Order: sequence, then structure tokens, then C-alpha cells
Amino acid sequence: MTARRRRIGLLGGTFDPIHVGHVALARSARVAFGFDEVRFLPTGVSWQKSGQATPAHHRLEMVRLAIAGQPGFVIDDREVRRAGNSYTVDTLSELRTELGAEPMLVLLLGSDQLRNLATWHRYRELLDFAHIAVTRREQVSLARLPDPVETLVAAHGRDALPDAPSGAIAFFGMPYVPVSATRLREQLLAGERPAELLPRGILDYIERERLYQPDRANG
Repeated sequence: MTARRRRIGLLGGTFDPIHVGHVALARSARVAFGFDEVRFLPTGVSWQKSGQATPAHHRLEMVRLAIAGQPGFVIDDREVRRAGNSYTVDTLSELRTELGAEPMLVLLLGSDQLRNLATWHRYRELLDFAHIAVTRREQVSLARLPDPVETLVAAHGRDALPDAPSGAIAFFGMPYVPVSATRLREQLLAGERPAELLPRGILDYIERERLYQPDRANG
């Protein structure tokens, strides 16, 4: 009997802060694709985002709190530890070297990230190391994608991910969760307490560490 191929989902992001939408995406993907684990990969230096992110040690701790007790959810801090800009293709290459040729690696994206994919560093090489699985997020449509992305999906899109380590693009559904990190930061800066949009323990951590406050830099 042939051993089942290990399946690993990869969810990257600034997680500034991590919110219930991130967790819902990871849960939905795990069910859709039967992942053995989902790795959360907080970004170190995001070359595509302007402005100062909350220091990495706070973002890492918020992710740890958010996924505590969630079976199959783990944190991978390699992008935070890496000097310089965080490029997803470098992360996938490292993981493939570490894990070997056989495991299925699946990069999880929201529709907003897919629409922007052609601006990513060496984006065409992502599929050399992993599959890509996409879901609709934050009312961002999956229709009429930019031409380079549409070409990539036309060449690699599948109804379901094949039993292979990498190379395909597939889509999956998740419950609609009306939340974004940008809006959350605005609410927190305004003195609101949107606990229902944050995983358990995150609001307490934010308030204890005095994050997202206008009267001081995050630290």
C-alpha cells in the first residue's frame, strides 16, 4: 500500500493583527484539502507594504495566541528571522529543500493577493515549489483577473489539486468574514474594542502591550 503524501498548507501575511478571518481561512483550507498541518508564516519585512508594521515579536506572539490549541496549526518564524525583504518564493524554496520532493505544499491566498500576484518577486516560479489555493476574501472578486494572472490560472488551474507536490492552482470556499487588518487597526486606534473580530486572547494582549495606540509607537 502506497503511503499517503504529506499535505502542508502555508498561510503567510503580516498578521498585524491576526484576526478571525485568517483563522477561518486556515480552517476552511484544512477541511477542503485534508492538510496534515497549516503553517502560519508571519512576514518579516514586507517589501510591498508602506508604513511601519508592528514589531515582529508582537505579531509572532499574537499568532501563537491565536492558534494555541488548534490541532494542526503551527507557526513558522523563518521570514521574521530572515534579514532583508521577505519574498515568498525564497520561503517556498527553503521549505522544499528542508521537506524534500514528496510532500504537497500549498500556498494559501485570498482573492486580493491573487489579483496582485503578478507584482510578486519571481511569481511564475512559485508553482515550481508549491500549489496555490485561492479563496475569495473581503469582497474582492475573482472575476476579470489581470492578464498575467489570468494566463497563469488558465495554464495551471484545476478543479481539484492533483496528488502531486506542486504545480497547480485550485479554488476553495470559506464563510464570509467581514474583517480586515487595516480596518481593525483603525478601530483600535479610535479606542474601540472589536473583540468579536479577534481570536481569543488577542485583544487582551493588544491592550496589555499598548499596541495600535496613537500616543506612542508600537514597541
